Amino acid sequence: MQRRKKPKKTARRPQSSADDLRTGSRAPREAVHSLETEIGIEVRRLRKDLDLTVAELGGAAGISTGMLSKIENGSISPSLATLDSLAKALNVPISRLFSEREEQRDCSFVKAGQGVRIERRGTKSGHLYDLLGHSLGGSIGVEPYLITLKTDAVPYTDFRHAGVEYIYMLSGKVRYRHADRTYLMEPGDSLFFDAAARHGPEELIKAPMTYLSIIIYPRTSRGRGT
Repeated sequence: MQRRKKPKKTARRPQSSADDLRTGSRAPREAVHSLETEIGIEVRRLRKDLDLTVAELGGAAGISTGMLSKIENGSISPSLATLDSLAKALNVPISRLFSEREEQRDCSFVKAGQGVRIERRGTKSGHLYDLLGHSLGGSIGVEPYLITLKTDAVPYTDFRHAGVEYIYMLSGKVRYRHADRTYLMEPGDSLFFDAAARHGPEELIKAPMTYLSIIIYPRTSRGRGT
């Protein structure tokens, strides 16, 4: 009697969790607060903007200091009447207390062709740097550049700075050095590296050339280069 062959097992790709779909990357999700917590955060922020103490705002809104503290800590769900009194005392519409913090997050927007031209090492050698935006706060700095190497550009491989750098080739052809290796880069190629090692375009094969360079570094030890 012939034995039936067992079907070969194929490796399954791990399913993306709902968290992966919501973040769109491997970055951890931002903490999601309850409605009560969001209201408390906004009340506290508005109170501090007006330089009021908990007792002063509680007195103006006609609620006890203890209740206001609980509202700001997000530990109770205040009634609409209480929220209305707080909004009047803070001189804002009641809808302001329900505003999501995401609506107030920092954002940098640059129209096409309006990046800030930056004078940096290599600029006088035909290397042009257009800053396309910048991080506005936090412990991590991010600088996205559109770099153009003109026909009269000269190679430069001694850039070094803190953090990491990502390069995406848009046009032209260049042999790019990082530490003890070189990479032939053409449109569509990318390079991601530790920027503390010396790096830069070593051989300009087809100019003019352009590439996107994104530098990420800790603000406490900010460095420059590309």
